[in-house]
Amino acid sequence: MKDKTGNDDCIRKGWHGQGAGGGAVYGLDFIGALTYYLQHATSVGMGVLGVLKAMVWPVLLVYKALEFLKM
Repeated sequence: MKDKTGNDDCIRKGWHGQGAGGGAVYGLDFIGALTYYLQHATSVGMGVLGVLKAMVWPVLLVYKALEFLKM
């Protein structure tokens, strides 16, 4: 949609076609990891540890991948 000056509304508002696809993928991965860790928890402490692992597992994955590639 164009405004009175002929500029596109999305450009005027600072939208440049950058969606939140990465955030959605991370959110689904977080829910999946959380479900996995909580199902395998044998105590409350292991459940808490599972929540923490679900939050940081992408970091560990990238670290191990870079370590494997010797970067």
